[in-house]
Amino acid sequence: MAKYLMLKHYRGAPASRNDVPMSEWAPDEVTAHIQFMRDFADRLVASGEFVDAQALAPEGSWVQYGGEGKPPVTDGPFAETKDLIAGWMIVDVDSRDRAYELAGELSSAPGAGGRPLHEWLEVRPFIEDVMAGDD
Repeated sequence: MAKYLMLKHYRGAPASRNDVPMSEWAPDEVTAHIQFMRDFADRLVASGEFVDAQALAPEGSWVQYGGEGKPPVTDGPFAETKDLIAGWMIVDVDSRDRAYELAGELSSAPGAGGRPLHEWLEVRPFIEDVMAGDD
């Protein structure tokens, strides 16, 4: 089994076919999208492939060490990730192909008008055991 991160984007990925920002969806469209995500996660829990999923608010700040005794520096001259990353799902699957299969299915979540988003998801494998200590 290998862990994969599936990143959902607000912006920064190629445009989806149903490219209407969620802020412009009707309330029932938002509810349908969230229910799709919950149902998808529930299926992965049942199959033992689910690790974690979170949605992120668009607010956030970059923070950097400012030096000994100095306050941290915020909002540096970098791409604003808060404008890019909408959320993530982590899966633990048997193969890269399975991670791609799941990402393809997740891409079909409903959006504006109840139509599938066809959104692009960034799929990245975890580097195993990098942070594990020597037990």
